[in-house]
Amino acid sequence: MTEEQFLRLERLIGKDQVNLLHQKHVTVVGAGAVGGYAFESLVRSGVGNIRIVDFDTFAYSNINRQILATYNTVGRKKVEVAKERALSIYPDCNVEAVDAFASFQNYEMITQNTDLVIDCIDSLNPKIGLLEYCVKHHIPIISSMGAALRRDPSLIKTSLISDTWGCPLARQVRSGLRKRGVSTDILCVFSPERVNFKYTPVEEEESEENNNEIGRKRVVLGSLVTITAIFGELLAHNALSILIGSENFTGEKSFKP
Repeated sequence: MTEEQFLRLERLIGKDQVNLLHQKHVTVVGAGAVGGYAFESLVRSGVGNIRIVDFDTFAYSNINRQILATYNTVGRKKVEVAKERALSIYPDCNVEAVDAFASFQNYEMITQNTDLVIDCIDSLNPKIGLLEYCVKHHIPIISSMGAALRRDPSLIKTSLISDTWGCPLARQVRSGLRKRGVSTDILCVFSPERVNFKYTPVEEEESEENNNEIGRKRVVLGSLVTITAIFGELLAHNALSILIGSENFTGEKSFKP
């Protein structure tokens, strides 16, 4: 790492805050369309310790919206590619690549010694399980709701899961958490844009918790890079605010005379 790498960030928030980011540890679960952007933004922001968790490999269909997906990475493990890219950006970053499907069997392992978890899981049951685990173990977590099928970036919002509306995935997550007696006051990024899609109820979803396959059988949903990127960037921005204080990222709106 050179002295200049974080100069622009230091000029904005101060060298002490940048040094504090170097000490922080974040876990990103999911290295796909949303998680890849969140991961890279944290690396470029100087977070010094990052664990990236995913079990999947890159496919050609990922290239349209996943920052880590290229012709050269097709067929490769997402976490291996993520680690290589991170170290090419921030060589002093401590990157732990965990090639695993998030489930009740490894929530403890993938969340250990972390200051914050970013949930970018797209399978409903593991997503709810991870949120439940973090809430019950007092581990800060922020979560991505559904980004697929959305077209309008101006509708993307940050709120508590309890305050979301118009998002089928958020509705299922709220229902699942309530059935488990878990608070839904969890920060998330979501879009209330109307979509024509129904998520499988939690009790019917195929997952590692109730069959021998990894994850649910995936339905191919249309998605835009402009949407998934904004979801990931908002998650990263909220993560930075939690890690070193929102006062470092508070701006004042000017008004037209």
